[in-house]
Amino acid sequence: MEIRRFFLTVISIVFIAGLGIDCTAQTGTADDACLSPSMLQANKTGRIIYAAEYSAKKMAAFDVQTEQILYEIVLPDRPSGLALSPDETQLYVAGDSPTGKVYVIDLPSRKIVQSIWVGHSPCAIAVSKDGKTLYVCNRFTNDVSICCLQSGRETARIAVVREPVAAVLSQDEHYLFVVNHLHNMRANEDYAAAQASVIDVREQRVVNNIRFPNGSVDLKDICLSPDGRYAYVPHVLARYQLPTTQLERGWINTNALSIIDVESQTHYAAVLLDSVDSGAANPWSVRCTEDGRYLCVTIAGAHELQVIDRAGLHEKLAKVDRSEEAKKTGYSDVNPANDLSFMTGLRKRIPLQGKGPRGVALIDDKAYLAEYFSDSIGVMDIPPGEYSRARSIALRPSRSPMSKIRRGEMLFHDACLCFQKWQSCSSCHPDARADGLNWDLLNDGIGNPKNAKSLLLAHETPPSMITGVRDSAEAAVRSGIRYIQFAVCPEEDAEAIDEYLRSLKPAPSPYLVQGGFSQAALRGRDIFQKSNCSSCHPAPLYTNLKSYDVSGDQSGGANQKFDTPTLVELWRTAPYLHDGRALTIEEVFTKYNPNDAHGKTSNLTPQEIHDLAEYILSL
Repeated sequence: MEIRRFFLTVISIVFIAGLGIDCTAQTGTADDACLSPSMLQANKTGRIIYAAEYSAKKMAAFDVQTEQILYEIVLPDRPSGLALSPDETQLYVAGDSPTGKVYVIDLPSRKIVQSIWVGHSPCAIAVSKDGKTLYVCNRFTNDVSICCLQSGRETARIAVVREPVAAVLSQDEHYLFVVNHLHNMRANEDYAAAQASVIDVREQRVVNNIRFPNGSVDLKDICLSPDGRYAYVPHVLARYQLPTTQLERGWINTNALSIIDVESQTHYAAVLLDSVDSGAANPWSVRCTEDGRYLCVTIAGAHELQVIDRAGLHEKLAKVDRSEEAKKTGYSDVNPANDLSFMTGLRKRIPLQGKGPRGVALIDDKAYLAEYFSDSIGVMDIPPGEYSRARSIALRPSRSPMSKIRRGEMLFHDACLCFQKWQSCSSCHPDARADGLNWDLLNDGIGNPKNAKSLLLAHETPPSMITGVRDSAEAAVRSGIRYIQFAVCPEEDAEAIDEYLRSLKPAPSPYLVQGGFSQAALRGRDIFQKSNCSSCHPAPLYTNLKSYDVSGDQSGGANQKFDTPTLVELWRTAPYLHDGRALTIEEVFTKYNPNDAHGKTSNLTPQEIHDLAEYILSL
């Protein structure tokens, strides 16, 4: 099916025909090629862990004592969020779909009894202590749904910064702390970082956006300390302002744990999860033990669990604050976010048997880990003893051989390909898209940083890189392994990554209305033709595969040619232009298009500019 028809097709989902249908039967409608456990939710007794099996579109109930699956429930969509009701009679499951729903599962009957409409691609879920209210992060509508569980309806939507992916309520439930996956800033300025939004749930509005250290991207999770004083957020901490001439000591990417002071709603500190000579690529989930002694962080790219002495960490951070220099000047030159030795003696790095640990659940003295690529649950003692080793429990007795696409997906997220495990391909290309930062790669000289590109359709739209210095995506993949990962790998590994990238499909735009263009987008489609945009961006790929000197738009150097990018999924790739100076598409057509290098838009009215942008953002 060609891309244009894909976007014009009305989006539909498999709907449960009437509430209360038994979904435990294996219908064969889910993809059984792999399970992909991505998140875990333990009940209060610690007897059962509910596992979201993302690829298989299932929820599995795992018996902790027998280490066996009790039952599975087939879901209409891929599960992307889990939460238990306070009385643990219901499980709330977010369905990863453009027409987003939260499915309410009655656990005694193992049936879906209710569906609540929310936004595009819902993920994280938080539940109020009284069990009356559900808070749902809608990733691609950039907002949070507030849902009344009694009526089964969404009652409010609150806009946040960009791609909310995790949330936690403060202990008094006055505030909801929401983690935004990426930043929403210009990339050519001195600061670009994702933020955490703070929602006053009583007033139903954002009251604060907490700034993280410069280069903070790919935020994944958040948890609260047992005393409610701090919140913890793992993320990539990109050193994007340095040229990529070396990898050692975190020259390109480091990996961090940020700490939020809940009362003041400020960023308190960030510490590095890496060691001096060993990166901790792609930290994913974080949980605090019930007694508050330890923090557990899954390191998805390096396949490990980090167990952090929480009390020792805060004691050391307090000493930095109380140092003589800090007392005199209010500032200390000791910056844990730049100190690869700061965590020495405060944590243990435990290698795992399984691949790609994501979600984590803590029960008594054990950590349970969702091992995404090995279809398993890892088990580790907390705290780890001197000779402790992790175990891995397969979620099914036998596995089919890993397909080439699946292997490529695993390698794309695997920092073991990289020298010293500092980063994986996904560090700069989360979900194989873009991190929104400018990087000074060495493939076309030094001192000319450019915005990271999405890898969607890369193999269908040669050449590669913004200046087209690689003649194909295949060449770019191999150059990336050699010059960004600083590694050499078998050709079959690169071929598998190629297959994974070729398999990527565009997500339907949140600008679509019931799967089709809005009235504004339909008007914008006519303007797209009238303004001659289609000459460089023809359907179905919305690029003519050519390069142009657009230096007249004030965003490029003189006589420099840039590859014409595809417009497919452009809604997901802000900021825009080669150096990310345009915050919106409207700015591309107005502020940065004085010579009509990006279409003949200088004579368009504000309404026409809006309609044109609406069309392009719907592709």
